Amino acid sequence: MIERSLFSEEHEIWRRTVRRFVEEEIVPHHAKWEERGVVPRELWLKAGELGLLCCTVPEEYGGLGLDYLFDVVVFEELWRVGASGPGFLIHTDLVATYILSFGTEEQKRHWLPKMVRGEAIGSLGMTEPHAGSDLKAVRTQARREGNQFVINGQKVFISNGQLCDVIVLATKTDSEAGAKGVTLFLVESDRPGFMRGRNLDKLGMKAQDTSELFFEDVRIPPSNMLGDEGQGFALMMTKLPQERLAQAIRSATVTETVIEWTADYTAERKAFGQTIADFQNTQFVLADLKARATMARVFTDKCVDLFRQGKLDAVDAAMAKLVTSELHCEAVDKCLQLFGGWGYMWEYPICRAYADARVVKIAGGSVEVMKTIIARDMFKGRLAQRARRE
Repeated sequence: MIERSLFSEEHEIWRRTVRRFVEEEIVPHHAKWEERGVVPRELWLKAGELGLLCCTVPEEYGGLGLDYLFDVVVFEELWRVGASGPGFLIHTDLVATYILSFGTEEQKRHWLPKMVRGEAIGSLGMTEPHAGSDLKAVRTQARREGNQFVINGQKVFISNGQLCDVIVLATKTDSEAGAKGVTLFLVESDRPGFMRGRNLDKLGMKAQDTSELFFEDVRIPPSNMLGDEGQGFALMMTKLPQERLAQAIRSATVTETVIEWTADYTAERKAFGQTIADFQNTQFVLADLKARATMARVFTDKCVDLFRQGKLDAVDAAMAKLVTSELHCEAVDKCLQLFGGWGYMWEYPICRAYADARVVKIAGGSVEVMKTIIARDMFKGRLAQRARRE
């Protein structure tokens, strides 16, 4: 088998630490959190104390100043056990990254140390009832009024919505300017006029709080602006490859994991006088998935390496997300089938994995959007050449 070459011995030592934390602090409680629809804040504090949150944040802002692979290890170890409840990815890979990349010195020093310690939980407020993948179509308004901005609007499908202390919020400061009218703000959840809606009842990922958020005349100072006015859409575009890479890492990890679960189960489970693994159909299904999972992992790891070098572009990230998310959904479906009736029982991890998987073809940009990005890149030169000939 092709061995992964991304990680050093230091990363593997870290993996053992993270795995122990996940096995002791998350796995025994995750089913209870699924019933409650949220993980406790105490988990965030424990994770922060051990250094599992925002590993790449520099020491001057309270972090460990480690490389991106330390964050990757945390995400992989959560997904390896099907721990979809803790919203560490949004907090670490997106919110903290936005603040670190685009925030003022004051914003960084105020929020990042608290996020590293798990004392402040971050959320990303972009999706709206009428604006999902089309982020320039957001309707939430931020109107300048004297020396303040007044925010009115609604967000939906917001991870960490019930727990969040700070939201990176996409707004329209100029409704006539299209993408150039989008501005990002850091909005504290204790601002008057901010309201949390219901914790949404989802198909899967039931332990992760996913909410509606409402903003009614929420007043914030200009110092809460993240980046410059009208720059929000451009800033979001720079972070989409990283978000899609994280989705690819997740799908590659889960796909490998469910194949291993299924190989173990079918090697023991018997039917018609032999194990399920003795049937050629079982062998062919798992062999096919294994081969494609290996290729998906190699490509995903290559994209991780490109990202670390600052070379991952939007098209490569779209291809990684497209291929791995579709394989992820196919794998959990075919593997559940090999578990038979037990695969349909919530107590079996494969059942949870099946329910959790469906969102991967939507979150971070739908697979249709990924195909559009890839096709646009394929044909832009050809169409330009044809236009010149005509």
